[in-house]
Amino acid sequence: MAEFEHILFEVNDGIATITLNRPEKLNAYITPMGEEVTRIVREVRDDDEVRAIILTGAGRGFCAGVDLDHLKLHQAGGNAAGGAGPRLGEEDFLKKLPLEMLEYPKPIIGAVNGAAIGVGVTMLLPCDVRIAAAGVKMGLTFTKLGILPGLGSTHLLPKLVGRAKALELVLTARVFVSEEAERIGLVNKVVPGDELLNEAREWASLMAEKRPDVLAAAKQALDFGEAHGMQESMRNEERSSAELRRLRGQ
Repeated sequence: MAEFEHILFEVNDGIATITLNRPEKLNAYITPMGEEVTRIVREVRDDDEVRAIILTGAGRGFCAGVDLDHLKLHQAGGNAAGGAGPRLGEEDFLKKLPLEMLEYPKPIIGAVNGAAIGVGVTMLLPCDVRIAAAGVKMGLTFTKLGILPGLGSTHLLPKLVGRAKALELVLTARVFVSEEAERIGLVNKVVPGDELLNEAREWASLMAEKRPDVLAAAKQALDFGEAHGMQESMRNEERSSAELRRLRGQ
């Protein structure tokens, strides 16, 4: 597998860990980083050795938002990739990966080790579950920059926290801490910082020990159930269960 410049990647005991790796910039987002995350997520989709994925950050931050120098260059019509690759806002990480993550057959866990601002929050929303370190600062600060939140967050955020809270967070662009994020349902659990990765790995291990086809079917069934009524959801459960039995030869 190719080496990466802006992320770290490892697989242990069936769990793949993707680590954003620009710690000197608090892992501020640039398009090459997004392309590397997208590439590795796609590469391990059909890798039988990978049963679950953890997304986290190196150093003191998870992702402190878009790199402002990168953003200014984009707004001026430039390309921080030196003319190679997509410009900011045109890359698959922003335009395609959120949908791919929602339809991903394997569990994806966001492990928020430090500050998550702007895109640092929106890239977490398509994850299946999110765990954060205590006292971590978070914020959807897009309106401060005169831009709108992306990565499907206008759809995902209200589903997680409700419309009123989503409007509050986006329109005020205020910064809050992970404990509030847990209270409103933006993250599933807050743990001490030194326990974060162990907790994420424990959750990933619990998921990874299950049959991959069952996990994929469960994710699909829950997504279907959220978008449909009770009767349709029950019929889909029957269809999905029958398909699982067929695949097992029962």
